[in-house]
Amino acid sequence: MNNKFYITNAIPYVNAKPHIGHALEFVQSDTIARYHRLLGDETLLLCGGDENAIKNVQAAEKAKRPIQEFVDENSAIFHELSRKLNVEFDVWQKGSDPKHHSSSQKLWELCLKKGDIYKQSYKGLYCVGCELFYGEEELDKDRECFEHPGKKLEEVSEENYFFKLSKYQEQIENIIKSGEFQIIPDRRKNEALSFIKQGLKDISISRSNERARNWGVRVPNDPTQRMYVWFDALNIYQSGVGFALDEKKYNKWWPADLHVIGKGILRFHAIYWPAFLLSAGLNLPKKLFVHEYITVNGQKMSKTTGNVIDPIPLIEKYGADALRYYLLAKVSPFSDGDFSEEKLKETYNADLANGLGNLVARVAKLCERVILKLSPTPKFSEDYKKAIEGFKFNEILENIWNEIRKLDQQINKKEPWKIKEKEKLKQFLQSIVNNIINIAFELKPFLPETSKKIEEQFKESKIVSQKPLFPRI
Repeated sequence: MNNKFYITNAIPYVNAKPHIGHALEFVQSDTIARYHRLLGDETLLLCGGDENAIKNVQAAEKAKRPIQEFVDENSAIFHELSRKLNVEFDVWQKGSDPKHHSSSQKLWELCLKKGDIYKQSYKGLYCVGCELFYGEEELDKDRECFEHPGKKLEEVSEENYFFKLSKYQEQIENIIKSGEFQIIPDRRKNEALSFIKQGLKDISISRSNERARNWGVRVPNDPTQRMYVWFDALNIYQSGVGFALDEKKYNKWWPADLHVIGKGILRFHAIYWPAFLLSAGLNLPKKLFVHEYITVNGQKMSKTTGNVIDPIPLIEKYGADALRYYLLAKVSPFSDGDFSEEKLKETYNADLANGLGNLVARVAKLCERVILKLSPTPKFSEDYKKAIEGFKFNEILENIWNEIRKLDQQINKKEPWKIKEKEKLKQFLQSIVNNIINIAFELKPFLPETSKKIEEQFKESKIVSQKPLFPRI
């Protein structure tokens, strides 16, 4: 029986169009999912639109658009980006979907039944960018949030429902320490534990209708309140696989085997989410992979500095696999990676046009002189499996490109174009072609389009050269 593997991508806010950072996470999640499908695991990859946030309401008001129309349009652009990148999401769950609303209300009712939800008046500093109340001790000297410098926090005073996060401090600390809920890398695991050690405080999990502009998931049995976005958005991981909607589907897929997130939303996934699930008596996800950010010329992307990069024109200009390659090969998942179109172009020419593309073209041309007997049975090596299961995408691609360079060197040394005897030429090319087929197999999770083209070209015993995989720019 095949294993099941349920993986989620972080659910992007749809208050603005996607940027290159969203493309990074999309291709990371897709690479992991494709790898598991190739292993034969029954795999489901989920993403969607985080649509119930106050920041979405404010963005729609600024654009003078009805909120639903605004989030539908932006959510569709995110989904379109995934398709252009050849990212295969099996489920795209929108936060404004009525089914998601009823699923989230069920989660609320389970936590309420446990006695973990209560109402009280509250005053605090709120960051709309993070959709989070911050304590003074968590802010910089200008009383600004570290994630959104330059944006003043709102001082909010209202009556809300609170969740007893403090009650779960010891339990959450234990599940993280023991590895029952595994956080990768260790640096982020230690960051979560350090936050817990400071003492968990109960958190506000609703907003007044007035502040939420009557938008979002209604709090059960209280028409004056809407759910706090992080209570409902995290539940997209469950509602998308049928929680409180389709018991058979939910029991098949939950718990998630892996959540893929950026470092800025660690607290919500490592602490709040397990607490909500523990309270509701539901199974915990197994693993959390936390990646770093993409910077532009060393700076964090922001609309304020005007350095936000739209990935769609880049895909149209260079192709999906070229962008996928840059994001997976040149950006370490465990440290911030810098991006510019100039760097993408350099990488395209050096690694894809002159590297992989040139090797495939040279070998295919040489193969036109002989008929080969192809019987490769490519499979993933243990080193490859270990690296991909540790999310070291850049290391795998570095190893593959070392193989490409070695094959090029072998060809240059042997000078097969000078070999007159067909049998000798055949023997030499047989080994090179089998290596290329193996490379194409190893590239399947990373560059699906390119690996398919290579496999198509080298599947017949009579090989003919085709147009270049990556025409030089």
